[in-house]
Amino acid sequence: MIDRILTPLLTFAVLIGATLAIASAWFDSRSTVRTVRLPAVEIIVKRAAPSVDLASTGATEASASRVQ
Repeated sequence: MIDRILTPLLTFAVLIGATLAIASAWFDSRSTVRTVRLPAVEIIVKRAAPSVDLASTGATEASASRVQ
C-alpha cells in the first residue's frame, strides 16, 4: 500500500524539481547566449542524363511504367 502513495509523491517531486531547475536556469541573469552566424550555403543541383534508354532496349510498357 505504501508503494501506491510513494510512487505518485516521487513523481511529483521529480516534476517539481525539474520545473525549478529549468526556471532557475531561465531567469539566471549571469547566463549569456552566444550565437554563431554561419555563411550562406548555395546548393546547385544538375539532373544527370538517363543512362539507359528503355525504348531502344525493347522493354515492355509495364516494366517502363514501374521504372519511372
